[in-house]
Amino acid sequence: MPGTGESGQHAVTLLVREQCHLCDEALAAVREVCAELDVPWATEDVDADPEQRAEYGDRVPVVLVDGVEHGYWKVEPARLRAALSR
Repeated sequence: MPGTGESGQHAVTLLVREQCHLCDEALAAVREVCAELDVPWATEDVDADPEQRAEYGDRVPVVLVDGVEHGYWKVEPARLRAALSR
């Protein structure tokens, strides 16, 4: 499966920025879904990378599944679960 790790497992990256209440909400949702499905996840500060800031800065938080944009502004847990169950 393209984009997945050697084990075939998905990975989630949450692009956030400091002092972002939507980011805090997204973090809680990603943490819950990824823990439930045992999927690795990480956060990255979108403002730490000029390219990411230019690409995603007006849409944070942004959820990337296997490096591909899955959604932004709000995490939809059911939709994220479905994507990670494929």
